[in-house]
Amino acid sequence: MDHPSGTRKRAVLALLLALAVLAGPLAPAAAAAASPRARGRTVSAWLPYWGDVDAAYRDALRHASQLHTVSPFWYQTSSDDVVTGHQGAGRRRIINGLHDAGIEVVPTVTETLGAEKMAALMHDPERRRLHVDTLLDLVASRAYDGLDLDYEAMALTGDKEARERVRTGYNALVKQLCARLHARDKQCVVTVLARVRGSGTAFDYEKLGRYADRVRIMGYDLHWSGGEAGPLSSRDWYDEFLRYATDTIPRHKIEVAFPGYGWDWVTGVKGHAAHLTWKEAEALRERAGAEYLFDQVSGTPHFVYEKDGVPHEVWYQDARGVRAQLPLLRKYGVRGTGLWALGFEDPEFWSALGGEQA
Repeated sequence: MDHPSGTRKRAVLALLLALAVLAGPLAPAAAAAASPRARGRTVSAWLPYWGDVDAAYRDALRHASQLHTVSPFWYQTSSDDVVTGHQGAGRRRIINGLHDAGIEVVPTVTETLGAEKMAALMHDPERRRLHVDTLLDLVASRAYDGLDLDYEAMALTGDKEARERVRTGYNALVKQLCARLHARDKQCVVTVLARVRGSGTAFDYEKLGRYADRVRIMGYDLHWSGGEAGPLSSRDWYDEFLRYATDTIPRHKIEVAFPGYGWDWVTGVKGHAAHLTWKEAEALRERAGAEYLFDQVSGTPHFVYEKDGVPHEVWYQDARGVRAQLPLLRKYGVRGTGLWALGFEDPEFWSALGGEQA
């Protein structure tokens, strides 16, 4: 059963609609205005299990008026029937506090099996049923409002045949899981890689968009720790993946997650970049006396500095960059936004979203 206060937003909406019924039929425009999602942008955010978890939790509470969902990054699956919790997973104080603030709690589950093992699991009806049972037991273990599947390790394969088996197997898994979650009045959310330039093809956007309530697109790591230095996201990249996404997924189900962090590369050295939150990146820039640079093409900040005589290059994201990229969401009629992750971001991120209405 849901935590009573966790349904506050739905209860308020139900009351408004009930009063409207007594007063007479709602006009279509009035009915649309009664929906919280009809007013401006919606925001979901992940809550990491590492670092200062309490600070991330307080961050969520401060922005409860904008947040509709928080996904604690708490769980990891390692076999058909084993889903383990990271340190601090399932903390009822956090769950209840978010519910009291009117925020729904939809925890994230990741996987570590990879393409071949996950494909075998998902294509076996009995193993797939057992896995779904295990996920449903997890949802029932706390006052959760649903589940977010972030099964991306299986998608990172160069084997075309394995990738195809992952794609078809994942369709079957998500279809079955979403149907059973919906039967329990729970949300079914999937997080996917951006489908563009040959990446993300392990995810069948059309079918996942049919089964799931929301499809979260990771709008970050265009350049990542294991690759060459460059912006984590860009306007052209957003334009490209949003064009495909809105052709295959209902727009109201799409969320584009922005980065609240960056990477610090040794200049000219591919891979092994160090992770930085926005706050850490700005503190480093100030300590190093580095000039703030803003790349107008991508819509992201960056700077260069030296450490022990070795040149470094840092790319990250801030509120200015989010404002530069939000028009791409408006262009494609996408209202849903997300943040990776709470406690990482530029504090002005929230006003940037609030100032840009779809």
